[in-house]
Amino acid sequence: MLSNIKCTKCGINKPVYKRIYSGEQLCSSCFTLSILKKVKRTISRFKMLEHGDKVAIAVSGGKDSLTLLTILDKLCRKHASQLYAISVDEGIEGYRDEALKYVNQMSNKLNIPNFTISYRELYGFTLDEALRWRKNLNITACALCGVLRRRALDIAAERVKASVIATAHNLDDYIQTFIINLLSGDLERLGWLDPYNEPQSNFTIRRVKPLIELYEQEIALYAYLKDIPFQEMRCPYRDEGIRSKIRNFLNDLEKEHAGIKYIIFKSALNISHQFRVLHKKNSIKRCINCGYPSSSQICSVCQMLELIKRNR
Repeated sequence: MLSNIKCTKCGINKPVYKRIYSGEQLCSSCFTLSILKKVKRTISRFKMLEHGDKVAIAVSGGKDSLTLLTILDKLCRKHASQLYAISVDEGIEGYRDEALKYVNQMSNKLNIPNFTISYRELYGFTLDEALRWRKNLNITACALCGVLRRRALDIAAERVKASVIATAHNLDDYIQTFIINLLSGDLERLGWLDPYNEPQSNFTIRRVKPLIELYEQEIALYAYLKDIPFQEMRCPYRDEGIRSKIRNFLNDLEKEHAGIKYIIFKSALNISHQFRVLHKKNSIKRCINCGYPSSSQICSVCQMLELIKRNR
């Protein structure tokens, strides 16, 4: 029970959250302040942002991305940075329209320009359509969508002339992706997870993840305490791949061993940095089809589009 206990930080207010892995019990004010300080420290630690950056914030309408938009609005204004909200309409019936409504509401409230780009515009089809055509493809919805979404964000950032793309990947996302790449044997990709891995010389727009040291559940609580409205409906394709199983496994592990996610995160950081150094000699090339950066002659986006075209 927290009724007779005072906040660890201020010693005045009643706590609303017990941070089990650190032993802190925090009131609403001290908890939200701790989140801001963590994000600020992450940005500084990994040298994510610079004074005067033009930051394109990838906003999907969920709790993480709208929290990121709100936090960067607080942190970046004083550094003469320009902020843009960029969104991708993949074309998921009954799902994405609601999400974009929340994006528009929050970006308007914060007076941040909002730019939306769609799969239909870029690729000539929606995600729903592409997934109906993948009958002969051994690929999950997330794998297909992830490749195309990343490119869409790149193009959206280019159109608003941004110098940085900020995505709302959190600590849980990071370690899930690390484990997925490890299990698939895709070791070179582990180097791509290094937060220090930007900018690339062949592509001027840096990619940063300011929420990478935050637990997903703490972002959710921050959004609730700050009254940030967000879409709660899950993507209908979310549970197709192995990520959901890994997410559940890590959550169960955290319940029994508080703080183990942070331990995995620190290990993943070290390993990803080592793989980045190991594969540094393998310079990023330009795709011979589209001209975008690629580790091979033809980038994953062009390969994916060709597969979809053949199975259409």
